Amino acid sequence: LKMWAKHGIRQVGFWTTMIGETNQALTYLIEWNDLAEREARWGAFMRDPEWIAARAETEQDGPIVARITNSILEPTAYSRLR
Repeated sequence: LKMWAKHGIRQVGFWTTMIGETNQALTYLIEWNDLAEREARWGAFMRDPEWIAARAETEQDGPIVARITNSILEPTAYSRLR
């Protein structure tokens, strides 16, 4: 999370699955003002040498993430979060 903060990435929350297909899932929500901000900040994070080194270290014995799914969500007019 410190690396996200370094790049101005704002997390809304993290959740684990209690009931569902698997209890090994981690879901998180990140706040973006718009798609341009997402592209700039996430891109800078993914190119950050500190992140690249940390990821390589944690995956030296193989990947720790089996699957990643990305979605871009847009709140409805009646959503509490906008």
